[in-house]
Amino acid sequence: MTGVHPIETESYRILEARIDLSGWPPGARAIVARVVHATADVDFAATMAVDEAAVAAGVAALRAGAVVVTDVQMTAAAITGTPTVCPLAEVEAAVEGLTRSAAAMRLAAGRYPDGAIFAVGCAPTALAELVRLAQAGAVSPALVVGLPVGFVGAAEAKDALMRSGLPAISNRGEKGGSAAAGAAVNALVRLARG
Repeated sequence: MTGVHPIETESYRILEARIDLSGWPPGARAIVARVVHATADVDFAATMAVDEAAVAAGVAALRAGAVVVTDVQMTAAAITGTPTVCPLAEVEAAVEGLTRSAAAMRLAAGRYPDGAIFAVGCAPTALAELVRLAQAGAVSPALVVGLPVGFVGAAEAKDALMRSGLPAISNRGEKGGSAAAGAAVNALVRLARG
């Protein structure tokens, strides 16, 4: 790797010594490696669900200037090199039986109904609401990075995303987090610039 900090280079060397990602196609491999690098959790190599069509959709969207909508500020803070928006601060309380995160996703879907990248790294309810909105025809994301973390609802929301037919980068199980979602978007940014 050229043009990167020596610590990052060493981190990737260690990663490559611990796990074999050669079975992944190139774009998906870049995403999985970045998520493993950012989390130091090699389990992601076995649980990630990434295909080349989803990667291509994300790269194309970024090249076209798509905004990245995040569920929480922590996810936005993990993303570098591309504009992000996070409407969570605009939602003061849960509304209509939704969590604040789900209500914020509803707000974002209204503002960015077509072609945005949605990155969910914290709130399973935000991902579940986004999938519901997409199935209802209220939003058409270019890509959904669905990597929420948690014991309650995370695995189920990710399963719903993977069954939805939306272009998606996700994983199976409870693991996830803002760092993982941000890493996936950062890998897309690097690919888009490549």
